[in-house]
Amino acid sequence: MRSGETLIPVLGVVTEIRRETPDVKTFRVSAPGGGAVFPHMPGQCAMLSIPGVGEAMFSITTSPTTKAYMEFSIKQTGLLTDWLHGMEPGQQVAIRGPYGNAFPLETELKGKDLLFIAGGIGLAPLRAVILYVRHYRDNYGKVDLVYGARSKEDLVFYEEVSKDWASSEDMQVHLTIDRAQEGWEGNVGFVPDFVRSLDFSPKCSTLVCGPPIMIKLTLDALWGMGFDRTKTFTTMELKMKCGVGKCGRCNIGSKYVCKDGPVFRCDELAELPDEY
Repeated sequence: MRSGETLIPVLGVVTEIRRETPDVKTFRVSAPGGGAVFPHMPGQCAMLSIPGVGEAMFSITTSPTTKAYMEFSIKQTGLLTDWLHGMEPGQQVAIRGPYGNAFPLETELKGKDLLFIAGGIGLAPLRAVILYVRHYRDNYGKVDLVYGARSKEDLVFYEEVSKDWASSEDMQVHLTIDRAQEGWEGNVGFVPDFVRSLDFSPKCSTLVCGPPIMIKLTLDALWGMGFDRTKTFTTMELKMKCGVGKCGRCNIGSKYVCKDGPVFRCDELAELPDEY
């Protein structure tokens, strides 16, 4: 976190907008003079705001190894996101951060086999981690990604995942959609069931992100397969509001998601009230 500066918005210029799914767009943002707006680590978030419209917290979906820009993949869900989805390249947005902690890539995850499990827009925060791991590939073991969505059209970063990641020799990609559709030749079924069928080794470290019900059912599946809560991580950035522990909107028991998270190890979550 930039000491003393995270409450002060700075301007970012939207240099590129890509449509990922019918309701998700990726926004590439650079500082006015070029480069990323500020440094961050995978798992951290930033507050985007439009004066007179509103502000909200979003995951940074690029790795800090990308120095020229940062990206945000945003699902259209309300007033602010409607406005953002109507933007065009060249417009400006106010941005502040980074907020929260990061995945422990240089400590607990270093040297480990990694299993990423994502549902829908939940791949957005994990994309930053995957890009970082691929950049520093020699620092990590085997890498698997299980990713699912309602339909093929709802798979975020589909071209990148299915062509770039899936075709590389250093990463295995397993895709699924909820219901069969014409032209889809991959797995059909929900993510937790797909994870069970793939029979991964419980010795790997696991990173899970997606809709709350998907996370809950996936974690239940992992515990049934013998996975270790101390090697399993998830992120709860959707509960973040002010980002600095003042509003209390993200309070869970003794924890504030914005200050103690959004990345949590699952043995830490087991000690919290069952309200998330």
